[in-house]
Amino acid sequence: MIVVGLTGGIGSGKSTVAGMFKDLGVPVYDSDFEAKRLMTTSTELKNAIIELLGDKAYEGEILNRNFIANKIFENPETLQKLNKIVHPAVRADFLEWTSNQEAPYVIQETALIFENDAQDNYDYVILVKAPVDFRLKRVIERDGSSKQEVLGRMKNQMSDDKKEALSNICIDNIDLEITEKRVAELHQRLVRQAD
Repeated sequence: MIVVGLTGGIGSGKSTVAGMFKDLGVPVYDSDFEAKRLMTTSTELKNAIIELLGDKAYEGEILNRNFIANKIFENPETLQKLNKIVHPAVRADFLEWTSNQEAPYVIQETALIFENDAQDNYDYVILVKAPVDFRLKRVIERDGSSKQEVLGRMKNQMSDDKKEALSNICIDNIDLEITEKRVAELHQRLVRQAD
């Protein structure tokens, strides 16, 4: 089974692209969604997060996402420490999930493949990219964030140029029709390679 990493900066549209692969029947593991699930359900993770960020990291049993976002995006060091707690748990969960899939290939949708030096975990890495002004507009509309907040989050991510140099495949996600055709082509190619 081929293991594909799907990545892209905030607002690049990687979730949209992941959805296109899902529509073609490809099993897709959403790392962001699964990380939030694990942060809520794993006692071990919860305790480590509270130890790092304090009691306000949770409101009862619920993850206090705004509190955590404010803590980590102002402080790259704290973000790194949080990633060192969460990412190994997500990796283990992904491997278990993969072992239960029956498909020519699977995709792990994850934002920080290169930032975490995790590219060797995949047979292929697909980068989804879009111009910064597109990305800003998408995130401001999607999250209601301010331009400054989005730019701050972008600063914590590697530039598309650096990511592109490390990726096997690149999808420019500007026109959805063109993106869909590209995904369909890649799907055929990956299925053929898996045979």
